[in-house]
Amino acid sequence: MSELIPKHGGYRKLKSFQVAQLVYDITVRFCDRYVDKFSRTKDQMVQAARSGVQNIAEGSQASATSKKTELKLTQVARASLEELKLDYEDFLRQRGLATLEPNHPALTRFKQHKPQTVEAFAAWVEEERRRFTDEQGRTQTVTDAPRSNSAMPVRESPCQSMTSACLAANGALSLLNLACYFLDRQVERLALDFENEGGFTERLYKMRTAKRRNQP
Repeated sequence: MSELIPKHGGYRKLKSFQVAQLVYDITVRFCDRYVDKFSRTKDQMVQAARSGVQNIAEGSQASATSKKTELKLTQVARASLEELKLDYEDFLRQRGLATLEPNHPALTRFKQHKPQTVEAFAAWVEEERRRFTDEQGRTQTVTDAPRSNSAMPVRESPCQSMTSACLAANGALSLLNLACYFLDRQVERLALDFENEGGFTERLYKMRTAKRRNQP
């Protein structure tokens, strides 16, 4: 039976699933804190995040008998996370908050930390918010100093106000980009496997044909 029904359902080990699940947990927390609880946006963001997770899992389980279904559901997961990316980008744009470049120091530190839980993500947000507040305080001190003492270069932040919401949205976007990258690679691999190995129906036909040929 292992030739007919390959190993399947190991979605918890997939990097795409692990990152998408973290994004889902972060999105639930983000919407509870920063999005109007009576708005459709909150429901849509949470549902898009959930769809990403659920479709990866369902596709992995369906691979037992249908590579085509697995491929389709993985693409649905990818589309759901792309929709969620747009929601986070809209949140920042509509509030006049910056979308940070991937090489921004805050996101560089975020990638180095590699948070695995909502708590670790929240700790990074708070750490960066305090860092920005401290930098702003030092900037203000330099600005208020006499001209002769104000030659020290000061790096400007792209956010006029590096709020927790700004940082959380940018952190979520960074994770979404990573999840989408993993899903793109996953889709490519699934397409190649389907091309080389075929699907359940083809395997079943080959096994039944072989069995008939071996019968006396």
